[in-house]
Formats: sequence, C-alpha cells, structure tokens
Amino acid sequence: MMVNTPPITSIDSALFIYYNHAELGNKEIASLFGKRSSATVARLKRLAKDEMSRREIPSYGINRVNTIVAFEVWGLDVQELEERRDKLKKLEL
Repeated sequence: MMVNTPPITSIDSALFIYYNHAELGNKEIASLFGKRSSATVARLKRLAKDEMSRREIPSYGINRVNTIVAFEVWGLDVQELEERRDKLKKLEL
C-alpha cells in the first residue's frame, strides 16, 4: 500500500527513532518528518493504527503506534536507509 508520506528530516534521525522507540507518538513523528499539521500527524497515525488492527498488534499507548508497522505503512525501508547512510559515509558526505 503506497501512502503520501512527507519526506523524513534525515536518515540518521529516522534510524535513531526506529531503533530507539518501540512505539511512536507525536514527538517522535515530528522528529521523523519535521513539524507537520495535526491533521497530517493524525492521518499518519491512523494509517499505522489501521494496519496494527488488521495484524492484531496491540498498542501500549492509545496515542502511540508500533514503530515497525508505522515504518512499513509509511514506506520507510530501514534496510534501504542503512544502505544510503553507509554509502554517504563511504563517500564522506
């Protein structure tokens, strides 16, 4: 499923959030995508919550979404992000 997801603020930030948080709230989403309207954040969370429901994955916080599911639904491929970060490091950029 392809969704219209805002661009991430940085590869390093996205990877830090992915590996450091089991669930994402508004603060983590703002760090991931930058300042967005509350409607955009709600839409992103709703997409993740819908998929969590479909997979029967519980949430530990009513206003939080599972990080792994959210990244998948939002089209953020962690392996690709890691490869890009490694390539940037190799090129010293």
